[in-house]
Amino acid sequence: MKYVAHIMMAIILTGTTYAQEYPLWPEGKTPYALSIDGETGSPLVTVYPSQRRDNHTGAAVVICPGGGYGGLAKDHEGHQPATWFQEQGVTAIVLQYRLGKEGHHYPTQLADVQRAIRWTRSQAEELKLDAKRVAVMGFSAGGHLASMAATLYDEAAYDPTDLVDKLSARPDFAILCYPVISMDWEVSHGGSRKNLFGPDRVDDDELAKKLSSNLNVTEDTPPTFLFQTNEDAAVPAENATLMFLSLREHGVPVEYHVYQNGPHGVGLYRGDPVLGTWSEHLAAWLKTNFFYSPEVDRLAVNGTADLDGHPVAWGVLTFHPENSNLPSTSVRIRRGKFSATEAAGPVVGNSRVTFEGSIWETTGADEDKAVRLSTLSPEDEKSIEVELGVGAQPISLEFRSR
Repeated sequence: MKYVAHIMMAIILTGTTYAQEYPLWPEGKTPYALSIDGETGSPLVTVYPSQRRDNHTGAAVVICPGGGYGGLAKDHEGHQPATWFQEQGVTAIVLQYRLGKEGHHYPTQLADVQRAIRWTRSQAEELKLDAKRVAVMGFSAGGHLASMAATLYDEAAYDPTDLVDKLSARPDFAILCYPVISMDWEVSHGGSRKNLFGPDRVDDDELAKKLSSNLNVTEDTPPTFLFQTNEDAAVPAENATLMFLSLREHGVPVEYHVYQNGPHGVGLYRGDPVLGTWSEHLAAWLKTNFFYSPEVDRLAVNGTADLDGHPVAWGVLTFHPENSNLPSTSVRIRRGKFSATEAAGPVVGNSRVTFEGSIWETTGADEDKAVRLSTLSPEDEKSIEVELGVGAQPISLEFRSR
């Protein structure tokens, strides 16, 4: 299972970032191999490990760059997001999958991404990974490949080659960035369809239905994050929207961000003060869904909250776990009371509590605007700490803003 654990083909050193390239398939056992492969290169995975970092989380992500199934945008849709994840303590694996312009068509690309996910799990011990926290990420056509990985993981895209292929190909999370989703000519990216299908099948409508990922969503499709721009003229926003609606219909946890401005193929785009925020939303979503840390139990909570001697008319309490890799949880306050079910409650353990709320609805006083507090009163220097565990009593909080 660790046949390539020590076969390093190349090392890239850039400051604190380093990466190692490995062959995706065992030598001589690459499915759908062509004679031209000697000239175009074999499929590879480039690993950006995080296990030596202080913030190592044990999570991993397989990244599929875009390029219309005819090329690979290795920098801004491969190397850059990989280093972004690595900085967060996540091991990133950039997949160099085979392309239509090289004569490789479906199911070759699906085979490559399934193998990459299995390969990542096979390296769990070597890279100190949690095999239950492996995500797949894709941009543009790579987003289509990632969406196929998330919806067609049970499809036998190739015959097993070794013990690695006994592992699951299902990703635990999917991250789809301005993705090609539908293969319907009306909304699809034509170049992606042509390169994926090949000249002999480009007009095959049955294949188009089979490879339209929005039609393949089930209740078991992994939680998904979608990012898109409305201005995208190359891959219309209808693609991501169709995927969102299908995920929602099947009850799959999903978050969808559509930005008004921005061309196709932006990558992280962190220099843009608006569009560049999408990766921050991604990080928050991943934390909410226990990507950065193994899942822990949540608890039902209830209690009361007063402000300046009055029940809080409207407000929110937020529980911030001591472990910063665990999700924060917000609970709404209405008429001085708050409650959350176990499914929606904060995680077990020590948490710091912050508050925002108002009593204006009760007092009608002009000075009673919404306030934010991280302590019980302005002069109190000690943060509000609570320990949440099974059998915890109702929480009673009395805030003072002046």
